[in-house]
Amino acid sequence: MKRSLALALLAASSFVHAESIGEVDTVFKFIGPDHKIVIDAHDDPKVAGITCYVSRAKMGGIKGALGLAEDRSEASIACRQVGPITISGPLPVQEEVFSERISLVFKKLRIVRMVDAKRNTLVYLTYSDRVIEGSPQNSVTAVAVDRARPIPVKK
Repeated sequence: MKRSLALALLAASSFVHAESIGEVDTVFKFIGPDHKIVIDAHDDPKVAGITCYVSRAKMGGIKGALGLAEDRSEASIACRQVGPITISGPLPVQEEVFSERISLVFKKLRIVRMVDAKRNTLVYLTYSDRVIEGSPQNSVTAVAVDRARPIPVKK
């Protein structure tokens, strides 16, 4: 019982933290870190074999070093099959699978998975939102699943 609970918690937490893949500097700052574009990998917690790669701007300088900078809203996503696809159970038609704070309090980067049952495809959307005013900038990608394995959808 304890082992199965530990495995369930481990699986649920696997998408909580992104794995850093790399970064490039875009603006040199004399004081504090440079402005960057960072690329992170996010494994889907309910669909083994799919990883989403997200690139986004990360502000540097003094505010960036102190965690006070508000990162820009632009982000790009590419999700790929990286192994055999195994779906842990029926999926909601739409579900947030990851979010990360990109400003001190009000702004988050989000990744949402949607099921296109007609095409047996998983669609991933990334965008940022803010408490008062979000951004319409977004990026979308899709991963087709073999039709021999229909995606189970929660009713």
